Amino acid sequence: MNPERIVRDFCRSFETLDPQKILVYLAPDCFYHNIPMEPLRGHAAIEGFFKEFLSGCTAGQFEIKALAVNGSTVLTERVDRFSLRDGRRIELPVMGTFELRSDGEISAWRDYFDLATWTRQMA
Repeated sequence: MNPERIVRDFCRSFETLDPQKILVYLAPDCFYHNIPMEPLRGHAAIEGFFKEFLSGCTAGQFEIKALAVNGSTVLTERVDRFSLRDGRRIELPVMGTFELRSDGEISAWRDYFDLATWTRQMA
């Protein structure tokens, strides 16, 4: 298992805008906390979130600025970019933590970002 490669591939999967291709990397009981929002657990909850959000997008990209690995934990500094169907573009600096199981599935994913930055761009 190569945690760095798995997380890089996972981040690249957002370019597809396809929740099914994103879920492939997540354990069925994955814990996802998009802080400061409410946490989600499991494929069904995470898929519902991304189906709703990504259906309003025409493009998505997670640009990794820095990445650190400590065993099966991967930290990322990213800029997440989304182009919305109404023409708006969102750029959000994010710090992410990924915990991987020995089989390579992501069992926990926490992203930290400034909600005001998101809200300002969505207005």
